[in-house]
Amino acid sequence: MSRKLKVAYFAGTMKPGQDGVTRVLYRLIDAVVNENIDSVFFSPIIPKEEQKVRMFQVPSVTFPLNREYKFAVPGTRYFENELKSFNPDIIHINSPCSLGYAAVKYANKNHIPVVATYHTHFPSYAKYYKIKALELFSWSYLSSLYNKCDAVFVPSIPIMEELKQHGFESVEYLSHGVDSKLFNPSYKNPDWKKKIGAEGKIVALFAGRLVWEKDLHTLAESYKIVSEKRKNVKFVLAGDGPVREELKELMPGAIFLGYQSGKDLSTAYASSDIFVFPSTTETFGNVTLEAMASKIPPVCARQGGAYGIINEDITGLIAEPRDAQNLAEKLFLLIDNPAKRTQISELAYAFSQEQTWEKIFVKLFNRYEEILRNYLSSIKAA
Repeated sequence: MSRKLKVAYFAGTMKPGQDGVTRVLYRLIDAVVNENIDSVFFSPIIPKEEQKVRMFQVPSVTFPLNREYKFAVPGTRYFENELKSFNPDIIHINSPCSLGYAAVKYANKNHIPVVATYHTHFPSYAKYYKIKALELFSWSYLSSLYNKCDAVFVPSIPIMEELKQHGFESVEYLSHGVDSKLFNPSYKNPDWKKKIGAEGKIVALFAGRLVWEKDLHTLAESYKIVSEKRKNVKFVLAGDGPVREELKELMPGAIFLGYQSGKDLSTAYASSDIFVFPSTTETFGNVTLEAMASKIPPVCARQGGAYGIINEDITGLIAEPRDAQNLAEKLFLLIDNPAKRTQISELAYAFSQEQTWEKIFVKLFNRYEEILRNYLSSIKAA
């Protein structure tokens, strides 16, 4: 296109580092700035400090189940004047929340192409908590919403196939990437284990928010099995969340680092020996790719998005979902075999080097252009 592309983004939160989604969105911000794309981001939560792009805060109420998040007041009236003034070519939603719903409604009403990224697998949360009615409602609501979009980008093939089975029509595979400057083996620090109290131990690292939806009960049960049989292993958790204190009681010998970011997180990855991630509710699992880029072998569950990037027994090991004994057995394979750890680490690292954000965003921006061209052509043909 001869003129600058204009894209309006809608997200549940833009608080830096709040979760994996926001980490992806801030990578996206870097890309739109570099590509000279005109953009504006709408969200109930925006940072206080000035950003590289325009951000517009919509009114909200605190989400009752998790006070870290806010629920946008429903409707388009709180952002439509700002959006109309911006006059976007494309609208891109990053959450199916009330704000995302309103954005899709606005796009359809005003004949603006709209796309979405499927970041969070909400039906798996309902399934996890065994609430059948909520699971059915989630599938119905999400398929209805996303089928009003011109394209829905899904970061893992297993999740994309599951969505197709539930009637999602315009899904496309678009992986996530990894920042190899931030996550790489050069951050390995020989003093790190001593500093955290794990000197001389094989460290099995978990990284992520401490919430039960990440199958932390499975992690805790596996911890007990491994700790009873291998005294040379130390479990380390990098992250924080509402179940931290409960988890400490279940994993009394584990080390809880709390929330980690920047160099601290990079060092934790690169200085560990194994990455363990039992979550079955991810759409992708950025942390798995970050571990691979840090040259440590991952062990993930055979459900959700995380295992979709692993070539089993080559770039990682895959345990049966919610099976603590099987997860422990996979960990034993790596704990007892340093050569296997090294072999998988090398292959995982090589794979990660091909998963750059630059490549991912080139594909995304090309799809923007294609979708807009198709839309303009359909108007001319009408």
